Amino acid sequence: MEDQKVIESSTLYSEDLAPIPQNKRSWTTGNYAALWISMSLCIPTYMLASSLIGGGMNWWEAIITIFLGNAIVLIPLILNGHAGAKYGIPFPVFARAGFGTKGANIAAMLRAIVACGWFGIQTWIGGFALYQMLRLWIPAIENLPQIFPDSFGLQTGPAITFFSSGS
Repeated sequence: MEDQKVIESSTLYSEDLAPIPQNKRSWTTGNYAALWISMSLCIPTYMLASSLIGGGMNWWEAIITIFLGNAIVLIPLILNGHAGAKYGIPFPVFARAGFGTKGANIAAMLRAIVACGWFGIQTWIGGFALYQMLRLWIPAIENLPQIFPDSFGLQTGPAITFFSSGS
């Protein structure tokens, strides 16, 4: 009990980063499989499949290509998440072993930047889909005055739907 108080008083301890005890871990292999599948079945994947077919592949070649790509990506995902699943520790804590306490912040930030990029892609695609629907219902949305500089290449209507779908 005394050791626990010492650990919790450390500047490196945070309740958010503390290991999850074995008895509170509820994920099974099925949960991890569902997570991987749900990350693989998203609108950008469908767009990739349609562009592969548009580029000359058969439908089954496109599906095999996408499945193979997702299976290849699964390998580093499993390696990256293994310590968290086995020991109940989050990535920033695990990264301390290889990068040190300060360097782990860099690894965590790089991971966060990738996540923000992926969130941005998903938000842009979702926002553009909303824009296309609104354009049918409210055609005037195409003619809104330009609020961004031309160098941005961003029209006002798609920008509104992008910002509204991301929040």
